[in-house]
Amino acid sequence: MSVDANKRAACAFVDANAPYFEAVADDIWDHPELSLKEHHAAALYCEKLRELGFAVTEKLCGIETAFCGSFGSGRPVIGILGEFDALSGLSQKAGATAPDPVTPGGAGHGCGHNLLGAGSLAAAAAVKDWLEKTGAPGTVIFFGCPGEEGGAGKAYMAREGLWKQLDAAISWHPSDVNHTMTGTNNACTQVLYKFSGVPAHAAGDPFHGRSALDAVELMNVGVQFLREHMTPDCRIHYAITNTGGVSPNVVQAKADVLYMVRANRVKDAVALQKRVDDIARGAALMTGTSFERVFIDGTADLLPNFTIEKALYDNLCAVGVPAYDEADYALAAAIRASYPESRVRGVEGLIGDPAITKRWRELSENGTKVLHDFIPPLWSSDAFLPGSTDVGDVSWLTPTSQIEAVCWPAGVPGHSWQIVACGKSGLAHKGMLLAGKVLAATAIDLLSDPALLAAAKAEFAERAAEGYTCPIEADAVPIAL
Repeated sequence: MSVDANKRAACAFVDANAPYFEAVADDIWDHPELSLKEHHAAALYCEKLRELGFAVTEKLCGIETAFCGSFGSGRPVIGILGEFDALSGLSQKAGATAPDPVTPGGAGHGCGHNLLGAGSLAAAAAVKDWLEKTGAPGTVIFFGCPGEEGGAGKAYMAREGLWKQLDAAISWHPSDVNHTMTGTNNACTQVLYKFSGVPAHAAGDPFHGRSALDAVELMNVGVQFLREHMTPDCRIHYAITNTGGVSPNVVQAKADVLYMVRANRVKDAVALQKRVDDIARGAALMTGTSFERVFIDGTADLLPNFTIEKALYDNLCAVGVPAYDEADYALAAAIRASYPESRVRGVEGLIGDPAITKRWRELSENGTKVLHDFIPPLWSSDAFLPGSTDVGDVSWLTPTSQIEAVCWPAGVPGHSWQIVACGKSGLAHKGMLLAGKVLAATAIDLLSDPALLAAAKAEFAERAAEGYTCPIEADAVPIAL
């Protein structure tokens, strides 16, 4: 068969097995687990990978809920990334159009990772089917990547050099648009500072007390003064996670503060983190306290790969938008009514191309569509987005690219109950299966077209020439907060 016929067969495989992958996504939705605690999800995926005929490795890189399933032999080796962690406090009943938690205060899949992992599994299974039937050389590996929302599983794997074995990596993310992801984003690090002092009665014996809360407050003041002296691309966020109690007449002996340090480039985030460490030391000296520094996680900035982006886009267009039905539009309209009028999805700053922006506005009917049932024009850009993702760490070690697929209404707030409510819908399943087909087709291109893979590698070599600065410290271990 021709490459196109092979890709059509892979898409047909996804369609034929759609109930299997939808059941996986729904099972993960039914069992939301926080970052690095995804034991049910990891066990389910390993079971399904074995059922599908993959060779499974568990506890990858020493991480309890990381794993991979591989099939094939020799090169090229193409990795397909899957995620499956949920978010705290976002429990919500499926299909509900107003806040209605399944478990009050419980977790929920407010970023669609129940779909992300299952869609990637569908892609890997379709590629395996192609390799098996054609006898073509090459290897496909599905990676179960825990802790994207907190814990940076892929970055810990990057520290171990895992991604260097790949010739390329591809992934996707549920979204309100169908398009290729492009551009770059922030690198970041997270460190918890646990201050210890000496307790005392705040009135009767304050001179013998040493306040850990004072140290936290002085550290925060020090960081405020640092802000003037860091470059404009940097950001520093913090949360006081332990104030030492609620009694004002006690000198607090324990207090903790969690810091997140961001910069456009990973090497700059690592350097800025050291300055924040110095401020913590100064705060401890000023207050006569001590502190424990606990490294939590870190992620690198994302390196785009325009070559793979174009292949993904071509396959996205070839597969086409799913056939949405009345139920999809009705759910989209009902969910859309639960949040304020949205604007066109912030594309102007990313695209920087007036013609493409104009076309986007036309397709979205100037932002009024409840469902983005279209594929906008391709754009590839080095533009900057403010968030962070551990896919960035993969992109520094192998050519990497991603797509987004519509799984919820236009303009839906990120990390919201609305996303959870859509997570088991027909709309969500259609986006997941679309992503599975596009990833499978692109993996087949990368496995069967040496010129495409060579071009992707050449672009990667140029972008990654300065070398990878791993944000994960040498002695750090993944921590589930």
